Amino acid sequence: MPELPEVETTRRGIEPHILKHGVAGVVVRNAQLRWPVPETIHSIVGDHIAAVKRRGKYLLLGMTQGTVIMHLGMSGSLRVCGKAEPYRKHDHFICCFETGKSLRFHDPRRFGAILWTTEEPYEHPLLAELGPEPLSAKFHAEYLYRVTRNRRMPIKSFIMNSHVVVGVGNIYANEALFMASIRPGRAAGRLTKAESEQFVGAIKRVLKKAIQEGGTTLRDFLNAEGNPGYFVQSLQVYGRDGAPCQQCHRPIKRKMIAQRASYYCPACQT
Repeated sequence: MPELPEVETTRRGIEPHILKHGVAGVVVRNAQLRWPVPETIHSIVGDHIAAVKRRGKYLLLGMTQGTVIMHLGMSGSLRVCGKAEPYRKHDHFICCFETGKSLRFHDPRRFGAILWTTEEPYEHPLLAELGPEPLSAKFHAEYLYRVTRNRRMPIKSFIMNSHVVVGVGNIYANEALFMASIRPGRAAGRLTKAESEQFVGAIKRVLKKAIQEGGTTLRDFLNAEGNPGYFVQSLQVYGRDGAPCQQCHRPIKRKMIAQRASYYCPACQT
């Protein structure tokens, strides 16, 4: 599933090609995504892209009359294409621009979403209750320490809760916990103030590096140019069960926590 770095990579990739450009047409080849693509999506024709933003794992295409809210789901991707490029089988939504280019939403599993709102987008039910952005000043050690008090939930599950902080998915939670020397199964309420500071710093560093490297390619993710992300080459623990820890050389362990695969070093993480 595309996580925050993949979505931010996509945002940065498509922005130069669509920002300030007028919408000449919309093609909906399959409206049956996670939620049906609304008929009102056609009202964007004649408008222009005023802003390309991200909130958590959602992309927001701001226009004069409203906002297109996109989610890449499990296997979705966006790419910018020329007029002559043929449609792919799972190109479900196409936004055509006056420049001749088009933005195509490709989603084999159809768990993604294309929605339209004329209201304040950050008050939309999908966005209104989201926690702070992990790379923002609002996500800091004092905040994490405060919200984890008396919480018995494993810290990995806790940090993946989008009401606590947005966009820290499974891959990056594993990597940040390793960087902070914290076991994924540790109760969230057991974090000390010092560990909270270490963990927040690790989350920010891991996400920034992943964005710089274009995200992580495991199965389906391709960026706006159709290229894979390369952060997979920097993974310290995720998917490396049985392989030697790159710090102490003991085998990386794998454990299921809340039905998600968790990876850790039993020697380096406590």
